[in-house]
Amino acid sequence: MSINAGTKITGLIGYPVEHSLSPDMHNAAFDHLGLNYCYIAMPVNPGGLPDAVKGIRALNFHGCNVTVPYKQDVIPLLDEIDDEAGFIGAVNTIRNDSGLLKGFNTDGRGFMESLKEAGVDPLGKDIFIIGAGGAARAIGYYLAQRALRLYIFDVDSGRSLPLVRDLKKLNGEVFVAEDRDSIRSSDIIINATPLGLKKEDPLPLQMDILRREQVVCDLIYWNTPLIRGAGERGCKTLNGLGMLLWQGVFAFQIWTGVLPPVDLMRGILVKGMEDR
Repeated sequence: MSINAGTKITGLIGYPVEHSLSPDMHNAAFDHLGLNYCYIAMPVNPGGLPDAVKGIRALNFHGCNVTVPYKQDVIPLLDEIDDEAGFIGAVNTIRNDSGLLKGFNTDGRGFMESLKEAGVDPLGKDIFIIGAGGAARAIGYYLAQRALRLYIFDVDSGRSLPLVRDLKKLNGEVFVAEDRDSIRSSDIIINATPLGLKKEDPLPLQMDILRREQVVCDLIYWNTPLIRGAGERGCKTLNGLGMLLWQGVFAFQIWTGVLPPVDLMRGILVKGMEDR
């Protein structure tokens, strides 16, 4: 990769970002296609988001991804967001159009593409999402339009209620799950919480309630204890690596208008996980 005066800068803002595989993935794709772009990770300390967004505009960055904890807080700092990001209430991709910053959300589309690749069809299924934060909103936007019934569980019911209220606009069969019992009858179970990021985290559900006919997904992009345990019980499992890949593919297209080399990007992510 050659960086020069004409290089278009993209990157990632969040805190922390040092663990991210996105720079490797995107830079490999830019290099493969001969595009004069580069992608860098930019840690934004708490309280620094407004200045970071001003910097994107002032320094004429071409665009960036946004990760935790800023996907919701960034919205009022942008000039425009698309309808999908507006419904979800979170932005993970920004494009700079001659100083006008527009926000998008590619997380939900990324998750749906990863399901498709894994041969999992949510149409007409009972689906149970654990967690009601930004990730649950992003995937819930799509799943509500395909599920027979969609259940949302969060230990903080104050988070579940507004999400269910919003998703009912897409499908009347969306419910707050009072506990995890509905998991027993659900076809697809998705962990959309951070549980599993740390070794000492408890499991988001009890393994003994799982049936081998179920599909168990975790949005964390390695094989968490949940994924390993569900696999041992005979469930079909899916971690979040595919979602990470595809949200990046869609962001790449938003910035460049070009379909990136998906298999190359996938290989970079897989190697990155093996090296950890």
